[in-house]
Amino acid sequence: MSTSDAVAAQSATIPTATEATTRPPVAKKVPTDRTHHGDTFVDNYEWLREKENPEVVAHLNAEQAYTDAVTADQETLRDDIFNEIKNRTQETDLSVPSRKDGWWYYGRMVEGQSYGIQCRVAAESTGGLADWTPPVIEPGVDVPGEQVLLDCNAEAEGKPFFSLGGASVTRDGNLYAYAADFAGDELFTIRIKDLRTGELLPETIENVFYGLTFSPDGSTLYYMLADDSWRPHQVKSHILGTPVESDKVLYQEDDVAMWTGFELSADRSHLVIGIGCSEFSETRMLDFAAPEKGLQLLIPRTAEILYDAEPFLQDGVEKVLLTHDRDAVNSMISVVDAAEFGKPVAEQHWDTVVPHDDSVRINGATVTATHMVVSLRKDTIERIQVTALEGLGTPGQSAAVEPVFDEELYTASMGGSEYESPLIRLIYTSDFTPPRVYDYVLPLAGADGELLLRKETPVLGGYNASDYVAERVWATADDGTQVPLSVLRRANLPRDGANAGVVYGYGSYEVSMDPGFSVARLSLLDRGVVFVVAHVRGGGEMGRHWYENGKKLNKKNTFTDFVTATNWLAASGWVDPARIAAMGGSAGGLLMGAVANLAPEKYAAIVAQVPFVDALTTILDPELPLSALEWEEWGNPITDPEVYKYMKDYTPYENVRPVAYPKIAAVTSFNDTRVLYVEPAKWVQELRAVSTGTEPIVLKIEMDGGHGGASGRYEGWKTRAWDYAFLADALGATQLR
Repeated sequence: MSTSDAVAAQSATIPTATEATTRPPVAKKVPTDRTHHGDTFVDNYEWLREKENPEVVAHLNAEQAYTDAVTADQETLRDDIFNEIKNRTQETDLSVPSRKDGWWYYGRMVEGQSYGIQCRVAAESTGGLADWTPPVIEPGVDVPGEQVLLDCNAEAEGKPFFSLGGASVTRDGNLYAYAADFAGDELFTIRIKDLRTGELLPETIENVFYGLTFSPDGSTLYYMLADDSWRPHQVKSHILGTPVESDKVLYQEDDVAMWTGFELSADRSHLVIGIGCSEFSETRMLDFAAPEKGLQLLIPRTAEILYDAEPFLQDGVEKVLLTHDRDAVNSMISVVDAAEFGKPVAEQHWDTVVPHDDSVRINGATVTATHMVVSLRKDTIERIQVTALEGLGTPGQSAAVEPVFDEELYTASMGGSEYESPLIRLIYTSDFTPPRVYDYVLPLAGADGELLLRKETPVLGGYNASDYVAERVWATADDGTQVPLSVLRRANLPRDGANAGVVYGYGSYEVSMDPGFSVARLSLLDRGVVFVVAHVRGGGEMGRHWYENGKKLNKKNTFTDFVTATNWLAASGWVDPARIAAMGGSAGGLLMGAVANLAPEKYAAIVAQVPFVDALTTILDPELPLSALEWEEWGNPITDPEVYKYMKDYTPYENVRPVAYPKIAAVTSFNDTRVLYVEPAKWVQELRAVSTGTEPIVLKIEMDGGHGGASGRYEGWKTRAWDYAFLADALGATQLR
């Protein structure tokens, strides 16, 4: 910015407390030029990025004061919704214990406390399935021999924020490592607790990213560091008892467009490091039995194959289970002898285990000592299949077996299991079935498996699933594409064209909006709202093509699909077209900004949660958090003028136009490292300056939160109550039906 620009900059107008009820804060304009590919964009509010600037902090506080004033009449409704969530929740509860080595691990929640308590009890071994049958532990009842690993309430005491970013226990059960975030910026501090004494070891590892695990012998802790742009790029090893300063870098990824992560293999024989983007990847493995060999590369990224690898032993031979997209857009699964990876990829021999299918998306695979477990998506639904390892990859391979459930729309996913266990843990849910925990007994030859229900999450307050209906319908886009919608409502709702409706969407990164139970959502449905989940292109609901047809130069399909879903709802006979609102978060917040520009007249209100609304500015600066990683999702506007032009044509902040925008709430957090607060802060200013309408546009900002908002379950309930009250008030759906 030039000196003359600074002199010409307009002063910020921050209303006093009494003025806040009628006048929103107006940020000063400091014109900043951004030029790429011969195009110059003048950004008047880029200065709001100066997080340490007291003027910025004052402005954000003024925004929150204005929001509080504008929404003050919603306070009773917010309290009602919060209490409805609270009254339906069994606050003193615990998870189903999971066995690991000689212990049963579980988490407790206690009424009045915001965070969980991590616990364990010793396991007994008598043989057979009994060894894997969880002990019966009652909520709120003291358990003889229970050991508290970590009371997160004590950790969070006196802190403005708390989040647990991972934990690991040594195989002998003696040491417990955990990572805690006290700011919301997703940078964690690792501490190690000696479970024999309850004392913390002197080692403290600061500013780490997600991911930590002990080596099988318990002598080494592996953890991840992120670079200055919050991109995980280093895997480090800490030998217990040595100075943290001497920790070694096991692997460092220097490509700014690649993401790095690690995990233990299912049999805990290897550390598996995955490096990749959304289009190709590579895997490096450390064999704990031969660490002197260092990291072994499987398939190099130059082969441009997107794959995951799981090592295991089959008849004494080292094998690798590959989930990959080599000649398989929806992915397939192959078994490869580990020795094959020493050859060029074109010369390697891969045995097909699960062939490619245009109608089935393979999400991933793992192994137990006896079975392969596959996560897949068919007919939009995520499900699990298991196949015996014996004969895997040969013509005599056993047929896959799938647990059978009785609902049409549901989600069944892995909930973790031990390699030696004869069963696997499954998590099942649907839109109106609270989460169930099943143990699935792995089938023997020629037999089906058995589902053992361990728990269904209780829902209090007289909840009855039969009071609600979930339907799958299809809306036709302008190009003829059939877009799946999940339509949720009360069963007794009259189809009289007078009800309110909310359309929710995401549509990026191949993330699917799968059926799942929500206590909070019941508060909208009980007020006569028809809730529609739009499974738009860019998500993963319909396979890899569905994703690819909603990314990069096809991104606009995501936005038009959402409008298609809105049009279906408006014409469905269920709602009054003038009583439709929209909601989405993060990349779904970009979707909200795009449809606000595309079809503002179709919505009475929009809630954009942590919205990625200034995407072009962010992705043009690889120094900003996670920006370079986004090139494989949106394209690279730095090097490609076509991508730049395409993105500039839809980026919400740059396409605000003089129309009557509906009520809009942009919800953000000051310490969010994924979508910086500055994006919605700028967007709100531009909307207010340009809109020809009179509806309020507000910025709700959590000054002590991260990408997920404030921490703790009660604060989370308050956040959801705020969002839903804003929508319900705008739609005239404040009363229970």
